[in-house]
Amino acid sequence: MQLHDELYERGLRILAFPCNQFGGQEPGTAADIRAFADSYGVKFQMFAKCNVNGERAHPVFRYLRSQLSDIIGSSIKWNFTKFLVDHDGIPRKRYSPPVAPLSLRSQIEKMLQAADSAAASAAPAAASPVGIS
Repeated sequence: MQLHDELYERGLRILAFPCNQFGGQEPGTAADIRAFADSYGVKFQMFAKCNVNGERAHPVFRYLRSQLSDIIGSSIKWNFTKFLVDHDGIPRKRYSPPVAPLSLRSQIEKMLQAADSAAASAAPAAASPVGIS
């Protein structure tokens, strides 16, 4: 939440995709999940619950997994796997669940700076957001 609060205005977008494929951690309805997130002050965008692995995997995760695998393959092993995606929508890095979001700050700031530089050198187009899913 701190990253969202501090870097949103610079273009950071955090996208959350609840998933119940890992030990049944997200059994609730969309309203239940949103209420739980709200109780922690979550302000970033929350999508509908989806699958991230298997034949029914959401297209976003099929794409992310096809672009970035980890040391034991492309499937997502547990909730809170993080993907850092640049302002052009290109996945740049994948992080395992134990990696703390705040530890990604310097990498995120470099990507935001690159997006700012690209926007400044382009015609009057605005910078596209950088996101974490």
